[in-house]
Amino acid sequence: MVPDPPHMAILSIQSHVAYGHVGNASAVFPMQRLGVEVWPIHTVQFSNHTGYGAWRGEVFGAGLIADCVLGIEERGVLQQCEAVLSGYMGSSETGQAILDAVARVRAANPQALYACDPVIGDVGRGIFVRPGIPEFMREKAVPAADIITPNQFELAYLAGTEITSRDDLAVALSAVHAMGPQVILVTSLMLEDTPADALDLAVSTGAGTLFRLRTPKLDCNVNGAGDAIAALFLVHMLRTADPALAMQLSASSIHGLLVKTVAAGSREILTVTAQQEFVTPSRIFPVENLG
Repeated sequence: MVPDPPHMAILSIQSHVAYGHVGNASAVFPMQRLGVEVWPIHTVQFSNHTGYGAWRGEVFGAGLIADCVLGIEERGVLQQCEAVLSGYMGSSETGQAILDAVARVRAANPQALYACDPVIGDVGRGIFVRPGIPEFMREKAVPAADIITPNQFELAYLAGTEITSRDDLAVALSAVHAMGPQVILVTSLMLEDTPADALDLAVSTGAGTLFRLRTPKLDCNVNGAGDAIAALFLVHMLRTADPALAMQLSASSIHGLLVKTVAAGSREILTVTAQQEFVTPSRIFPVENLG
């Protein structure tokens, strides 16, 4: 009797909240809903996300990450890890522990990918992470990653240049590809040719291919959508190895999720209620090849 192949998994190292959906509380369930085994390691455990202005809980020490990864390794299953996913990093010590985990996973499975959502800041808000984190992202995390999912502000910071036009975008992408990542998904993109009532995403590979996807802009101020799209994009990349298709599927899912969240007037994204959007998005948006 032929044994079943080992079940592949994604190691997701992020913050976690009990109430609401950000970090692992936003990323893990969509991946599971798509049939992926996920091993979550929480860097914090809070009652709710910090956007409320008040929360309870604690930040875990960086040693917890190493200890949990070691425990997984001791089960003899680390070679089944297909990818590591990281998001917001509360400190450079936590960031280094995540990169150490990536190295340990790659030692067990050299084909494993590292997908980094380089959370640094956003347009209008500027840098909102602790001092030292932006530099850590640019100098350590991004160069170690195979896939990164920055927003427009974060891509501009990493590249050290402003982005207002398609030419600016190409220059920034080239600069960041040169740092190491093979695939870059840019979210919340607004260029000179982006209509005021729309929002763009773009995905690029080091091979000079660039694709864009445009969705209607929603009046939506919720947290966690970026964590979810990074997770979905990673799963679809692992399954299809097609960056344009992975962007199309993940962006369409998140748009559907946000449409239902807005319709419900919810302060939190409807990760559970609107879960069918992760599997079969209500609307699939076309992808434009920019060359």
